[in-house]
Amino acid sequence: MLLLQRAAVSGLRNSRFDRLIVPKLHPHVCFTSDPSHLQSPKPHFSNGSTASGYWAVAGALLGVGAVLAYGNHREKAAEDSLPVYTKAEVKRHRSLETRVWVTLGHEVFDVTDFVAIHPGGPSKLLLAAGGPLEPFWALYAAHNQPHVRELLAEYKIGELSPDEERSSDQVCTDPYASDPPRHPALQINSQKPFNAEPPLELLGESYITPNPLFFTRNHLPVPTIDPATYHLQVEGPPGGQTLSLSLDDLRRFPKHQVTVTLQCAGNRRSEMAQVKSVKGLNWGAGAISTAQWGGARLRDVLIQAGHSPSGSEAHVCFEGLDSDPTGTAYGASIPLARAMDPEGDVLLAYEMNGQPLPPDHGFPLRVVVPGVVGARQVKWLGKVSISPEESPSHWQRRDYKGFCPSVDWDKVDFDSAPAIQELPVQSVITEPREGQTIEPGEVTVKGYAWSGGGRAIIRVDVSLDGGLTWQEAKLEGEAQAPRRAWAWRLWQLTAPVPTDWKELNIICKAVDDGYNVQPDTVAPIWNLRGVLTNSWHRVHVQVAP
Repeated sequence: MLLLQRAAVSGLRNSRFDRLIVPKLHPHVCFTSDPSHLQSPKPHFSNGSTASGYWAVAGALLGVGAVLAYGNHREKAAEDSLPVYTKAEVKRHRSLETRVWVTLGHEVFDVTDFVAIHPGGPSKLLLAAGGPLEPFWALYAAHNQPHVRELLAEYKIGELSPDEERSSDQVCTDPYASDPPRHPALQINSQKPFNAEPPLELLGESYITPNPLFFTRNHLPVPTIDPATYHLQVEGPPGGQTLSLSLDDLRRFPKHQVTVTLQCAGNRRSEMAQVKSVKGLNWGAGAISTAQWGGARLRDVLIQAGHSPSGSEAHVCFEGLDSDPTGTAYGASIPLARAMDPEGDVLLAYEMNGQPLPPDHGFPLRVVVPGVVGARQVKWLGKVSISPEESPSHWQRRDYKGFCPSVDWDKVDFDSAPAIQELPVQSVITEPREGQTIEPGEVTVKGYAWSGGGRAIIRVDVSLDGGLTWQEAKLEGEAQAPRRAWAWRLWQLTAPVPTDWKELNIICKAVDDGYNVQPDTVAPIWNLRGVLTNSWHRVHVQVAP
């Protein structure tokens, strides 16, 4: 069987059809508030081929491969009785070594032998290993085709048993029991509170990040809020009155839409932790995402509350509706000047990618502050006020600050450092992945680049030899106005690989329009909280013989 598999795959490669079945997809997803109903339009192909042509070719080729290599699966699927498995049993089969199982509806499939010829590449299929296919097919609806379902049926090995009931005691006592469901592709850094990032190979596929794959940074349980009774409290100036605004009231303000990249201050903290231990979640390079946000300008709402657009130096304080057992809510603040800047685009957002905010991202209302660290963009917003001092919140005064590498927890003085607002220039390689083996001949390197404060990315440099030589990558995505470059640029470089090279030490570094450049190493920017990691991003790969 393995010989047949190799023969089938080899035949595809020799005929050069392997490039046809993996065209460049641009999954611009049509969003709904329910991830199970996500749909994708027909893919766009950079080589001018049509989506129907792609699926016809892919279906034909996969059908041939299945007939040649896996005919015995039909016999297995046709058996009168099949085993019944629990979700826990399915979850144990998540690698080639333990076999790769997936579910669709109530059916269980062993797709181990299909991994090598999956049109999107093995890594994409392995993201679903041990769990359901539905969340992935919702994002890439082209999978839901008759020939794909017929092919999948050949790998059926059993049925899924009913879910085990959660105990009523757990539901009643667990403050996180009402947290929403999440996409299984997310790589979880903590379950309670929930913090997770998308895999880089999915993050780099689309300029706009699909809502279910947008990185999640929660500090407390997700609150359950009834939009029908929700009101935002906006304090007026001294002697004035507090506004109480419903969602309908907020929608009466002129609607403003802006595409903004949000990045956690701890993005890439895992790299800083390799230098010396730090305190914080072990984020990889996926604590960053991009969405189109819609809502009312904060400036318009503050003026409506009676605040002057050119008032004295002050801070806008935000308080969320998420709270700990003591009733302490998450809070943060930004300078009033930024909130009142007509070109600052600060939003009270009620939409994310054309749909109501998902629960994990602040439903029904959140602050979006372009160019600023994610920690200031308070979700589940309950209150807005103006103060001569910044927010007294722990997360404003005693967290999210950077320090000299020599400062440790015995001598740190949080009052000595300003709260992080704008973030430094950043870039990351999303493909290929660390440790991957690539084919000889040429390599395509992809990634993202972004800089805080509205500074535009003007160049991304890529090295294949550890920084000895450099090549300039091609920037993709939307060009942006000076001082208002709120979103990242995706980038790509295809370059030849010398025939005698056995490995590549790939590096990327970005340059913004202030000619700020990433530092080459992590050690000089190490800090005890592990924030602001933006050194050159490095990926080591092997070249197949």
